[in-house]
Amino acid sequence: MMKRRALVTGGSGAIGSAIAERLAGDGYAVVVHGYRHRESAERVAEKIRAQGGIAASESFDITNEVATREALETLLKDGPIQLVVNNAGLHDDAPMAGMTGEQWSKVIDVSLHGFFNVTQPLLLPMIGTRWGRIISISSVAGVIGNRGQTNYAAAKAGLHGASKSLAIELASRGITVNVVAPGLIESPSTRASFRPEQIEAIVPMKRVGTAEEVAALVSFLASEQAGYITGQVIGINGGMA
Repeated sequence: MMKRRALVTGGSGAIGSAIAERLAGDGYAVVVHGYRHRESAERVAEKIRAQGGIAASESFDITNEVATREALETLLKDGPIQLVVNNAGLHDDAPMAGMTGEQWSKVIDVSLHGFFNVTQPLLLPMIGTRWGRIISISSVAGVIGNRGQTNYAAAKAGLHGASKSLAIELASRGITVNVVAPGLIESPSTRASFRPEQIEAIVPMKRVGTAEEVAALVSFLASEQAGYITGQVIGINGGMA
């Protein structure tokens, strides 16, 4: 029996790579997407293959609708992709009073327009299989807001509305659509941005989460056991919201 295929966008970062590795361990053939960090995406795929899994890396700009559609059409020649994890995103923080139009647009382009560009071409092939999982990675900022992140919070909150609507459209087709909204997760950028005493003050659990904890939640939502969960925004944030 052919393995189900999964696509993880932004698969080269801390959370994306943990998700890709976990899904490969779950038995998926994983496509690890990277654009600005394509070498890192290939290293993730190599690690999965070294552990006995099936993985390949792909590089395309998810903000470019034409380029993304062409890349996905090539991938779909090998069969439908039944799990997509929309993990790609970026920060460009500034108070809105000092934010440029470019800062606003590029963050929304990746997190929100990228969601459409990647997900839409995969839908009809996925519907044809009568089974699928669409999981998007958001942020606690999209739920409760965050100073200096009006662009990022707007993009992620838009993702919530899009996912809830798509969940209704696909509910009768055996396809679930959910959002995972992490809080502070261990990474180089988190370590650079937050001192330990700040984390203790912000997070009721008084620690950052791990990428593996996020990956475990994604793994569950992708599983058969989660087949009745759809249209949800699920926080993983140590009690922040």
